[in-house]
Amino acid sequence: MAYELHKISVLVVEDNQPMLDITKSLLLTFGIGHVVGAQNGEQGYDRFCEYNNDIIIADWMMKPMDGISFTRLVRNDPKSPNPYVPIILMTGFSERRRVIQARDAGVTEFLVKPFNAKDLYRRLVQVIERPRQFVRAPDFFGPDRRRKSVGKTIANYEGPFRRDADMKNPEILKMMRQQQMAAHDTLDRIRKREGLNKGDKFDLSPQDDR
Repeated sequence: MAYELHKISVLVVEDNQPMLDITKSLLLTFGIGHVVGAQNGEQGYDRFCEYNNDIIIADWMMKPMDGISFTRLVRNDPKSPNPYVPIILMTGFSERRRVIQARDAGVTEFLVKPFNAKDLYRRLVQVIERPRQFVRAPDFFGPDRRRKSVGKTIANYEGPFRRDADMKNPEILKMMRQQQMAAHDTLDRIRKREGLNKGDKFDLSPQDDR
């Protein structure tokens, strides 16, 4: 199925600059229309309040605010522009207790490091094709994962495509094409520098920063 990804705005929150550049570039090569970057949770929340992005991709291990605290802020702060926004958490952790911790904070999906373009695209498709209802329970507010605790469904989130009117300006479309070409060049340079082939997984984060 073809998606009109040019209508989507994505926020990437990642404190490791090489991984931030890679993730943003991959999104642009997919045809995402608007990609915003931030280097920690605090900056990311400011960007989200400014741009009201359609999808958020955030790293777990960040300072001064990590991805879990950032997710809780997006979900629960009265000033949040969209507490229902899909949040994809990037992490090198796959232990069950970590997964439960992230889901209890309100994370929508996971992207395990290292990852390649196909992995990232697959996560985007998941949040686009299967938007989740949201549940408020005594100890939880976030995407419905058929939890056993009793909660009240309060919203049927309809997905990220909200920006049709923004895509009718020929200057915006021209800029998007230029960004997409530049992103391809950026990824080619990174692959050459790191000795990677197309399809190889990216992870330039320090081992203890995943």
